[in-house]
Amino acid sequence: MNNAFKALADPTRRKILELLSEGDKNAGEIADYFKISKPSISHHLSILKNADLVIDERQGQNIIYSLNMTVFQDLVKWFFDFTKKDN
Repeated sequence: MNNAFKALADPTRRKILELLSEGDKNAGEIADYFKISKPSISHHLSILKNADLVIDERQGQNIIYSLNMTVFQDLVKWFFDFTKKDN
């Protein structure tokens, strides 16, 4: 879960996740929303993938990225459990 928190710390990666919440996209479609290089987008996608926040699937010549909702559910559960603790 630490990798997920580190990945979420970056505003570009959070924006990528917001875009993917609207539907699956390939790297080129994601890059169209940013004024940064495509290699930078690939780097951000790699970090998100390594944190298990996104899943990639090859479809022909494209790699399609989508959200990994299981990890988001784990994060929400952690936040919920954290706020329930008596301090």
